[in-house]
Amino acid sequence: MMVTRKMKNLGIDLSLLGFGCMRFPMNEGKIDELVATNMIKEAMAKGVNYIDTAYPYHNGASEPFVGRVLNEYERSSYYLATKLPMWLVNSVEDAKRLFEEQLERLDKTYIDFYLLHALNKGTWQKVLDYGIIEYCEQLQREGKIKYLGFSFHDDYEVFEEIATYRQWDFCQIQLNYMDTEEQAGEKGYALTEQLGIPLVIMEPIKGGSLANFSDDINARFTAMDETASISSFALRWVASHPNVKVILSGMSTPEQVADNLNTFCNYKPMTEKEKEAINEIVGILRSRVQNGCTGCRYCMPCPAGVDIPFNFKLWNTYHIYRNYWAVNWDWERNLGKAKADACIKCGKCEQHCPQKIAIRKDLEQVMIDLENPKWKP
Repeated sequence: MMVTRKMKNLGIDLSLLGFGCMRFPMNEGKIDELVATNMIKEAMAKGVNYIDTAYPYHNGASEPFVGRVLNEYERSSYYLATKLPMWLVNSVEDAKRLFEEQLERLDKTYIDFYLLHALNKGTWQKVLDYGIIEYCEQLQREGKIKYLGFSFHDDYEVFEEIATYRQWDFCQIQLNYMDTEEQAGEKGYALTEQLGIPLVIMEPIKGGSLANFSDDINARFTAMDETASISSFALRWVASHPNVKVILSGMSTPEQVADNLNTFCNYKPMTEKEKEAINEIVGILRSRVQNGCTGCRYCMPCPAGVDIPFNFKLWNTYHIYRNYWAVNWDWERNLGKAKADACIKCGKCEQHCPQKIAIRKDLEQVMIDLENPKWKP
């Protein structure tokens, strides 16, 4: 049975596993709707009741697709979350237009969880300047949204300012065992406990980076439980935080759905011994990862055609595994003209990166490391 947690301030029970609709399987550049539909249905059949999408996901295709799938279900049987893209908002009129467009895309009369998307210092100032909170509070009074929150990508100091500004219904932060000091981090988690703001967690598996490692690291996980997937430890680590009410997983395959359902339908709290083992693993891994790219793709599209997240994924994977053959096929055959050496150093990507990565500098190092790999059997 799917484990649930209660948002006491809202009086509702939510599945601890939430379905993140950012990374659906693709077919010829579009969402593979047949496979993705079956994935959502399987998750909901096993008790998942929190479905999370957003305006830009899959280049705008996620909201209408998710809306069509959910039209097959009684509206009260699930909680739908989507987000106001604050980078597109330059007036309250923009917010109104975008919200109405989202209702139309989703084919819904109301949204359960509405988030101000990817708040940072700059977009938070726009929220204040344009009266966006007041507008959203009006939507709540009209019954068009039920609960108001925000997702966050910036430093702790900005998080504290936003979190303490008002009594939020909930908020969404990035948290995993590799990112305890990134963005809001564990310090931000503690603040939400103090303020009574329930949490939805994104990037619990760090864009898939915590799902598989080199043999030596995998062996450490297997020693704890040889029947459990590597990613299940990451999910259970996040779940060990009691103020976490929903853990979003951006599932891309039916196998990932099955594995995550197994984790949360047969949920086992993490033991102190397991936490200690993971702390040891983190020490090893942190010495290998080159940057904190999560594959969120806020840096895209690149004017020069560089697939920035894919380059960084291969670079980090290479260093974590210390094995060029883990990435050679993609590096040599799939990237093509999207390789790091096409970068024109315009800096546009760095303006939008939630992780504040020095993208241009790191792309130079990607070329050095992967064109002349030292970890090559």
